[in-house]
Amino acid sequence: MHVVKNKELTEKLSERLGWTIQEVNDMLATFTTVAAGRLVEGDTLVLPGFGQFETKRKMERISVNPVNKKRYLVPPKLVPVFKPGSTVKAKLKEINPHE
Repeated sequence: MHVVKNKELTEKLSERLGWTIQEVNDMLATFTTVAAGRLVEGDTLVLPGFGQFETKRKMERISVNPVNKKRYLVPPKLVPVFKPGSTVKAKLKEINPHE
């Protein structure tokens, strides 16, 4: 498995779009800001074929510290959730798990 770093991603996008690295970085920064803002507002962000980003509310719960066995209350929070789209699912099915 290969972890794609930001530099590698921007280089690939730059090649495919014919943009400069700086233009790609600016676009990705703008996209991240806009997408995060929409998620904070409670909206669902749908990228057709790629997937859907949304936030889910986790309810408050009681947890136990395994070291000292003390119980404590974990407050409610919003967590990001990604659901892959049809294109991503199809690409993942093509992968041989033994590679």
